[in-house]
Amino acid sequence: MTDPAALRLDGVSLAFSGNPALNGLSLTLAAGEVYALLGPNGAGKTTTINLILGFIAPDAGSIAVDGVDALADPLAARARTAYLPETVMLHPALTATENLRYFALLAGRKVDVAQAGSLLDAAGLQREAHGRRAGGFSKGMRQKVGVAIALAKEARLLLLDEPTSGLDASAANDLSATIRAASARGIAVLMATHDLFRVHDVAARLGILRAGRLVDERETSSLTPPLLERLYLDALAG
Repeated sequence: MTDPAALRLDGVSLAFSGNPALNGLSLTLAAGEVYALLGPNGAGKTTTINLILGFIAPDAGSIAVDGVDALADPLAARARTAYLPETVMLHPALTATENLRYFALLAGRKVDVAQAGSLLDAAGLQREAHGRRAGGFSKGMRQKVGVAIALAKEARLLLLDEPTSGLDASAANDLSATIRAASARGIAVLMATHDLFRVHDVAARLGILRAGRLVDERETSSLTPPLLERLYLDALAG
């Protein structure tokens, strides 16, 4: 039977020089689900993303993306995954449209100008910016192009690493709308973040990592912002 989950981690563990980075991490994301992974620096959030992307291999456990075994076939799993790092790198001399078409082509997808425009619109990039060179883009604008690239390659999983770091309130609000748009298209979103407000705004579920262990997992609909903050601080305090 095909695994219906967009992402499944089962008992994933990893140690660096004998020091545990992740300890038995298990996560499951359904198609279109937005999941926030919380935790302090060094808790294992970025390590989790790097494992999913196949940049490093776990010592134990399994990882599947859209039913594909990411350890046995990392290229196929990566083809179903889009990654937005804290700073999205675009070719500065190319326009938003040209960047989108270029990176889509690298992913094996041919996108014409009209399709590129529709994808950039769906990602929330203002129409007047489509023909501008990316060298002058803000972080928020680069993120929108990155999401459009994810849409172009028909990714089933979108990974975000500290997506609101360095964004002003307006750009962070735009990012929330962009995440909702990706979710509405059936793309699962895993975001590693410290931004509790954004977690409550867009995530359906959250998990809290401490020293490589998932110490709590909740549905955000059951939490008010003050309760979420208290839950997070209590979890970190142990």
